[in-house]
Amino acid sequence: MKSIDPTASISFDEDLIKRYNQSGPRYTSYPTALEFDEKFTKKDYVSAVERSNQSGRNLSLYFHIPFCDTICFFCACNKVWTRDRSKAAPYLERLFKEIEIQAALFGKDRIVDQLHWGGGTPTFINMDEMRALMTKTREHFNLYDDDSGEYSIEIDPREANRESVLLLRELGFNRMSLGVQDFDPAVQKAINRIQTEAETFEVLSAAKEAGFLSVNVDLIYGLPKQTEAGFLKTLNSVIEAGADRFSIFNYAHMPSLFPTQKKMKEEDMPTADEKLAILHAASSRLLEAGYVYIGMDHFAKPDDELAIAQQNETLYRNFQGYSTHAESDLVGMGATSISLINNTYAQNEKGLDDYYKKIDAGELAVYRGVYLTEDDELRRDIITRLISHFHLNFSTINTQWNIRFEEYFAKEMAALQPMQVDGLIEITDQDIYVTSAGRLLIRNICMVFDAYLSGKTENRFSKVI
Repeated sequence: MKSIDPTASISFDEDLIKRYNQSGPRYTSYPTALEFDEKFTKKDYVSAVERSNQSGRNLSLYFHIPFCDTICFFCACNKVWTRDRSKAAPYLERLFKEIEIQAALFGKDRIVDQLHWGGGTPTFINMDEMRALMTKTREHFNLYDDDSGEYSIEIDPREANRESVLLLRELGFNRMSLGVQDFDPAVQKAINRIQTEAETFEVLSAAKEAGFLSVNVDLIYGLPKQTEAGFLKTLNSVIEAGADRFSIFNYAHMPSLFPTQKKMKEEDMPTADEKLAILHAASSRLLEAGYVYIGMDHFAKPDDELAIAQQNETLYRNFQGYSTHAESDLVGMGATSISLINNTYAQNEKGLDDYYKKIDAGELAVYRGVYLTEDDELRRDIITRLISHFHLNFSTINTQWNIRFEEYFAKEMAALQPMQVDGLIEITDQDIYVTSAGRLLIRNICMVFDAYLSGKTENRFSKVI
């Protein structure tokens, strides 16, 4: 069996990219949230937890903190814009109640391998509230007292400082992701996100000082007023500051779905060719600097746990991105959060009023979800392996799922033939390998195995590049 060569992780074929640059899912879940249905009830969720408790799997916890002090015009996250910090208290009051409700369902022996605070802006809450949230979590769930777990937080550097970073480390966080996007003043003004290098690097430096095991930096290409030279200037600054990982996201301009995007001028947007040039230059610079392409916009140092897990084919992908903890059930808490329990996805109420109402009644806040059929689980496994490892072994799938791959996926194998001709993949008697030319287009390859895509790609999903 071949192995992935990190030194040749991607190659940039402009003609192929332009030809395959369609819209499609990012596959943080399969099926995607478009398939969630309100027929899925709290009773279904409890039943899934009961099955989950018999599985021996550990847990992953996600807490959604929705508040933002300012609105970044490009943002497509579920958020609540407010400068009233007092609004955090009633939200946390309900979140604490949900922790109690959820924890009562799960076996007390189940260890929390992964924990994540996302948003919104998790550091919108003050330091006393951070302490209280982690204390409440430790009271009701079985958290590690050392760095055995992957405990991470998303940070807006404008909402953090050295003191708060040191506190987060003390509370048990060992990984963080910093939102940067672009340091160019013209871009920052256009997207309503004014953020200096000094305040950003204060947080990054504090994370290194405090002993965070990994610091990821988010950058976005395709924003208004953006140029290749300006983006590379930002990228070089962050490389020099010592970031361990990068997420280089493609901005998805969908103002019909996200109204604040209408505040950015269409004439300021880079063209498709300009976006492609930025991606090419950024990718080349990161590879030159010694980073490995993990997949789906992510780069990491070769000794990073994500790169090692990819080499060992133990890498996994979920709503928090790439992870080294594949065998965990995900418990989402807070408004709009999503859980993955056993063979189900379940999502909480999105609006604060609806979320508060259910929690105040002592109920789970679940309002929709989906049961995965065996075919869903099979296809999810295939998509996860491809998007994480750039490799799929037929014998492994046949043994695990009791199928004959070539027969079960005869239609899909035929659909892959043009991709093999174009050099995106290599197909042998027992394997599919994604080539260096195909890795930037991994979403296209995964889409071949998606049974739900018909008629949905153009209106609901971003472009793959």
